[in-house]
Amino acid sequence: MNDTAVPAFQRYYLAKSGRLLALGGELTPRLRQLNALRSAAEAEIEVDQGIGLLVLPETAPVPEEEVTLRSLLAQAKDEQEYARHSRAAQLATWHDQHRYCGRCGSTMRDHAQDLARQCASCGLIQYPRISPCIIVLVRRGEQCLLARAPHFAPGRFSTLAGFIEAGESAEQAVAREIMEEVSIEVENIRFFASQSWPFPHQLMLGFFADYKAGDVQPDGIEIEAAGWFSLDNLPDLPPPFSISRQLIDHFFAGLQVSD
Repeated sequence: MNDTAVPAFQRYYLAKSGRLLALGGELTPRLRQLNALRSAAEAEIEVDQGIGLLVLPETAPVPEEEVTLRSLLAQAKDEQEYARHSRAAQLATWHDQHRYCGRCGSTMRDHAQDLARQCASCGLIQYPRISPCIIVLVRRGEQCLLARAPHFAPGRFSTLAGFIEAGESAEQAVAREIMEEVSIEVENIRFFASQSWPFPHQLMLGFFADYKAGDVQPDGIEIEAAGWFSLDNLPDLPPPFSISRQLIDHFFAGLQVSD
């Protein structure tokens, strides 16, 4: 990349090997700190107005100040900043994972017009990947169903979630995932909100559902423990910035208002 070219942005996120970096402790340093890096960058991608993503090669001479994404999102001052961090992280992952064509193995290049990568040989175009998932809080009276996966922090419980399969609606995925993971039936499935979840490229579709029938039986693979919880016996919960926590907080806030 030509370092004499007119820069498109005033600030940049930095990324290398699919991960965000900080420069001198600053997440989005100004252009004057980046001229030398721009000359070696693989790509400049727009993240937000006035803010870009500078994708650096493995050999780029930049201090290794990797950013912990969960901490970064937890510290976002508002939804706009959360969305910007999320977009930058997802674009960094996408660019890193689409260096070569999935059809013929040739090198991928940045598309001339679109935010995409195109194969130099067969012409296959790959856009940033987004994987739709459902995440759901099951309600039974004044209790909600929470579960924990083996990779959770000790004592942490959360809402149930899973990927939407090919040919499946989001509502069908809700019913299937709950049955597969904890063996219960649900009804009255209602959409709540969505959230970008860059671990690495999910779009979480949040739902509420009401318990219909069955006894809770964790599958022992994806879910190692699950149970019904009320406000006075809640376990350790996900951080406030997560949509899982928003579902939980919204449910209990509604109960308190009705009281």
